[in-house]
Amino acid sequence: MYAKRLLYVLLDGLGDRPVAKLGRKTPLEASYRPYMNAIAARGSSGVVYTVGKGIAPESDVAVISMLGYDPVKTYTGRGPIEAFGSMMEFNNGNLAVRCNFATVDHEMGIVDRRCGRSLTTEEAKVLADAINREVKLESHPAEFEFMSTVGHRGVLVIRKNTGKLSGNISNTDPAYQKMEGLGLALKSFNNKIAKCEALDETLEAKAAADLLQEFTVKSHDVLEGHPLNKARRDGGKPPANAILSRDAGDRLPDFKKVNALYGVEFASLVEMPVERGIAMLCGMDLVELPKPSGDLAVDYSRRAELASDLLESYGGVYIHIKGPDEPAHDGDCRSKMKSIELIDAHFFRNLKIDYEKTVIIVTADHSTPCEMKAHSDDTVPLVAAGIGIERDGTMEFGETACSRGSLGTLNGQEVITKLFARKQ
Repeated sequence: MYAKRLLYVLLDGLGDRPVAKLGRKTPLEASYRPYMNAIAARGSSGVVYTVGKGIAPESDVAVISMLGYDPVKTYTGRGPIEAFGSMMEFNNGNLAVRCNFATVDHEMGIVDRRCGRSLTTEEAKVLADAINREVKLESHPAEFEFMSTVGHRGVLVIRKNTGKLSGNISNTDPAYQKMEGLGLALKSFNNKIAKCEALDETLEAKAAADLLQEFTVKSHDVLEGHPLNKARRDGGKPPANAILSRDAGDRLPDFKKVNALYGVEFASLVEMPVERGIAMLCGMDLVELPKPSGDLAVDYSRRAELASDLLESYGGVYIHIKGPDEPAHDGDCRSKMKSIELIDAHFFRNLKIDYEKTVIIVTADHSTPCEMKAHSDDTVPLVAAGIGIERDGTMEFGETACSRGSLGTLNGQEVITKLFARKQ
């Protein structure tokens, strides 16, 4: 039994910028969020550069930082983490990349990088099965496994028959770029599938680039003529006729276990493969979410009940909720606002927290401004309440209110350390 517990909630892509349609408020500020505001009123607030000032991070890099790790020292690419979180076979020296099904034109120009978000998980599996069955890699003796995960998302693992592959290769997804080993979102780019190239002169990198480029071309050939895509076109839906890949890696990260960092055992409630991979690699117990009901109100309520129960037996409970990020990527500020309201009304409302024994921290992994439809380098709002947290007069959870809070501006790596426990 722990005398002091942590409930750590990251709302994916929560941060935003003022929107004219919302009266120059952000979607968070324009939302009806009485339960998050109540947490803010009980404690202190601030803002966070989740990875660092001037860095627009991808979600995995941001989460690693927000859990207290230095991504520059620990990050090995999103691909291996996604593969691990998807329970795929992956050994150091294999190549893994994160993938998206996308819609492209006849010149490989990207029409929609997520197939209009209309590709179902079931449809994606049919297409993935076709790729695994029909594509043969011949540029180097190698085998591959392509797995569709959730919706338009997927993971590719390539295993060379002899020798190793290097993750030091460029993305075919032009919206993201490697910089000092980290995956970063770009503000502007040529919206066309990029050729995969080796980023050094090693044979391992050259072979990896050859194989990924070959996979990109051959998988497009399979997808372009697939009957499922013909049916999608006939039904007015964008075809899933190409695979975008990014964030290659050839080894798993070696994280210090989270209980060694903070002195308590952690449970995690997370949705997506990359978040599952990070949680498991950090040594958290992965608690399966209740089976989706088809009604987010029900699902969020069940998740809140489960989180409350887990606080009885764990010193830390980490929760990542995808909700706000997807409408932000679509530039839909009103849907993002409604997503926040749904989380407030059904997740936060149903949390049972003993503030005399618990610290609750609510923040985000990164900002996804609707005007950009992409991640940005803006700070994200942060509130903390409970044991050891003084009230600073903050009355609402929002970007502007939190920027005036007593916690000031934090870096992602110091959030848990400063508000819950010192590193061991």
